[in-house]
Amino acid sequence: MLSRIKKEKDVQVVVVHKIDRLARNMEDHITIKAILKRAGTVLESVMENIEDSASGNLVEGIHALMAEFYSANLATEVKKGMAEKAKRGGWPFKAPVGYKNERKGFRKNSISKIVVDPETAPHIKEAFQLYGTGNYSTHDIREFLVQRGVTNRRGGNNPMALSSVNALLLNPIYIGLIPWKGVNYPGNHEALIDEDTFEKVQEVMNVHNVAGERTRKHPHYLKGTLYCGECGSRMSVDVAKKKYVYFYCVGQKKKFTKCKELYVNTVDIEKEIEQMYENIQLTQDQIEKIKKDFNEKLIGRQSNNAMEEQFLGKRITKLADEKLKLMKAYYAGAIELDVLKAEQDRISAEMKSSEKRLKTIRGGLDQYRVILDKAAHLASNCSEAYKQCKPKTKRLFNQAFFEKLYVKDRKIYKVEYTDLFGALFDESSNKDDLVGDGGLEPPTPCL
Repeated sequence: MLSRIKKEKDVQVVVVHKIDRLARNMEDHITIKAILKRAGTVLESVMENIEDSASGNLVEGIHALMAEFYSANLATEVKKGMAEKAKRGGWPFKAPVGYKNERKGFRKNSISKIVVDPETAPHIKEAFQLYGTGNYSTHDIREFLVQRGVTNRRGGNNPMALSSVNALLLNPIYIGLIPWKGVNYPGNHEALIDEDTFEKVQEVMNVHNVAGERTRKHPHYLKGTLYCGECGSRMSVDVAKKKYVYFYCVGQKKKFTKCKELYVNTVDIEKEIEQMYENIQLTQDQIEKIKKDFNEKLIGRQSNNAMEEQFLGKRITKLADEKLKLMKAYYAGAIELDVLKAEQDRISAEMKSSEKRLKTIRGGLDQYRVILDKAAHLASNCSEAYKQCKPKTKRLFNQAFFEKLYVKDRKIYKVEYTDLFGALFDESSNKDDLVGDGGLEPPTPCL
């Protein structure tokens, strides 16, 4: 309308129902009124009497200011209502994938909440379980959801974007929490995913981010495992003349590293890693001695675990009470939001650490033996198994055994083992003390 008025100048009057239908803030109202005035167009309101005089302009200005106030106040009240709903455990937006919005009751007494969507919830559960194994990337999960017909709620029937899949796997709403402005409130909806599965997913995402694993033009099972021994940067893969595949240091692309590490033929480095598995493989006698010493130490420690379990139980209860008091203080206006966030993060970190340690203690001898047996079996048969398995499984082998493999002068320069296999393989470590003060943690998703 304004474009036509400015261009054609053939409109004598613009009629609005009320002034607040023209604009919702004073600045826009003044701008529009100036455009109309320059074009010789008169503004008329059906519900308000606006005269072309000083008093008329005053009344019009008051109406415009009231419209701005109403709009700003409405926005504030809406945000306030959404925040209050989140604090009470409700989800104030359109339900995320896996849930659906449901309203119970009638008219003013109705209550809106999110409930499990029977059509999409099973696929979301399976997506979390698949990613938690460490065998799948976010690209794989996206393809899985596309094949199952799971769409992006905000995009109608459009497939989920990769960023939406990442956000989905990070969203604590699926374990029964309501994230709002950096704070997680207890939700009143049903959790789709248990906390153990959610934690595994977060660990895998961290591993993949640190390992730099992304779907690229030239995939290779050693990507994310090899690092430059000269500058410490990650090594990536490329193809020369459409047939020569080689690894190179990505630090060479960065001006501040000045790295001169040589390119490495993938075939050569693959053979060297196969040879390394032969060198680190443990004999059956070594395995038996490790398991014997491990069991003796574990049995001797059981008497101490009972007291520690009692202490941790009390500690977790105390932290839960602190969390409840903190929320009450925030609701009462006694503390600010930034204080709530900081304290909530501290309490959550301490509770997570205590619960993890308690779970480790309660696991019992059988769980520890199962973990050790799996690790020992791999350590004593890793060479032949690694040679015969497919590239995808080789990648999992390397992630389970090694944190990083450093390459220098086209050779494996340094090895960083994962904690569990570091204790088994490192000849300089004390193999008689596999269970440190922290206990033996569960295996990585790769294992």
